[in-house]
Amino acid sequence: MPNKILITGIVSCLLCFATFAQDKKKEKEEKVLPKEVVVDSIVKVSDPINPLSPAKAAFYSAILPGLGQAYNKKYWKIPLVYGAIGTGVYFYITNNKEYNRYRDAYKSRLAGFTNDEFYLDSAGNQLTTPRLSTDKLEDAQEFYRRNKEISLLVTLGLYALNIIDANVDAHLLQYNIDENLSLAPHYKFNEFDAKSNFGLTLNFNF
Repeated sequence: MPNKILITGIVSCLLCFATFAQDKKKEKEEKVLPKEVVVDSIVKVSDPINPLSPAKAAFYSAILPGLGQAYNKKYWKIPLVYGAIGTGVYFYITNNKEYNRYRDAYKSRLAGFTNDEFYLDSAGNQLTTPRLSTDKLEDAQEFYRRNKEISLLVTLGLYALNIIDANVDAHLLQYNIDENLSLAPHYKFNEFDAKSNFGLTLNFNF
């Protein structure tokens, strides 16, 4: 009986010492602070979405064609914008010049004059019969007037397309395109009924 009491006392003392030692060790660990915090390089913080970015790009392109593309950093599109709009402006100016040319000759004929450019040959000599009749001058006016209006509409359309392109590009640049999220076509041969199955597969990788 005394031996059991002695053994029990010894075990109790050992447990108390073990518990005390663990508490001391825990206190020391809590007092020791890390010298630096290492951030995992795998974590990547994406840029916040700017809802006003598409509006800004469209506004810049409306002020100056190509400026919205520069804002989106799509510099290779700027020559295309100016080439398209410049071509439209060129055809408008050319058709307007021809329209004014035939209109001036037509107005001169109506006033009774016979000294317009179509009453002269290539050397500048006066002709008795004009190279173009009054009816032909009227038809030419109508032709170039129509072409001038079409050129103006095309130029305005290209100008609007420049604004739309800048706006859409700014929207697309804010989409998160990640390889972990993919949508791919799916093909599988069904062995039970010997038929082919087609579809789309949406994959998530974590």
